[in-house]
Amino acid sequence: MNRKAIIFGIRGYKLKKDEKLLFKKTKPWGIILFSRNIKSFSQLKSLIDDIKKTLNHKKCPVLIDVEGGKVSRLNKIIDLSNFSQDYFANLYKRNKKLFSIHYKIYINTVCNIFKKVGININTVPVLDVRRNKSHNIIGTRSFSKNPAIVSKLGSLCIDFYEKNKIATVVKHIPGHGLSKCDSHFKTPIIRTSKKELVEKDFKPFKSCKSLFAMTAHAIYSMYDSNNTATHSKIIVNQVIRNHINFKGILISDDISMKSLKYSLEENANRALHAGCNLILHCNGNIREMNKLAKVIPRIDKLTQKKTSHFYKFLG
Repeated sequence: MNRKAIIFGIRGYKLKKDEKLLFKKTKPWGIILFSRNIKSFSQLKSLIDDIKKTLNHKKCPVLIDVEGGKVSRLNKIIDLSNFSQDYFANLYKRNKKLFSIHYKIYINTVCNIFKKVGININTVPVLDVRRNKSHNIIGTRSFSKNPAIVSKLGSLCIDFYEKNKIATVVKHIPGHGLSKCDSHFKTPIIRTSKKELVEKDFKPFKSCKSLFAMTAHAIYSMYDSNNTATHSKIIVNQVIRNHINFKGILISDDISMKSLKYSLEENANRALHAGCNLILHCNGNIREMNKLAKVIPRIDKLTQKKTSHFYKFLG
């Protein structure tokens, strides 16, 4: 299992020659898809078939971000804009039986598309606990302000996907709900007490068991005032691995986001050094991808073991 510890995005609707060359040579752990890569069902299936053929890997991890609501990369195939996590949480509060039926239908529908085209990982659920002053980058992507509801619906989400043999990525660990800015452009600094973080933000991550988790590019100043969670050994070891007890594969959020302050290569190296198992690079910029391919190591023993579990899970 000689894969590099990176997940790459691609540029368009088809794999370009330079992407194929890079992927054959580098053997990235996985590929993540965005709206820019999808124009129709048949095109998406052809693209994923080509990715798996290029990587010579039938069980190649193919990730996508379909949360419903405002984050849904399948929008040219199916309109899920009404079905945010917040929408389902409100339905849950009104009528638990109706919620269960509707949520199952929604996830089964999404999974049917995934399975027909060859996607095997969805980067859901968002387990961030919303606050009154949360930046709207989270907003309706969060289930609730109530950590108990976030935990309950997060667990159901993971369970429904896993029954469909689709793996999930809980995010943004250890909790992005207190962010007052968008980490795509600026570094959120969360100054709240450890007590509040433990009682609210960390709680859903502790109770929801997923094969994968994605880090928050946010600083939790009560734990580490210098580094975002992605770059913090303290957060990864003390909070994510020990307190939350997350045992799976830890993926950095996109390392080209402006919240991270170093060069691309250093952002990647610092994330791996802090304890992330895989690096996520989303924008499909081939120049950046070639740079990263030179510095990213092969996956470590833990990631190899957990990746084998993922392949078995797929069946």
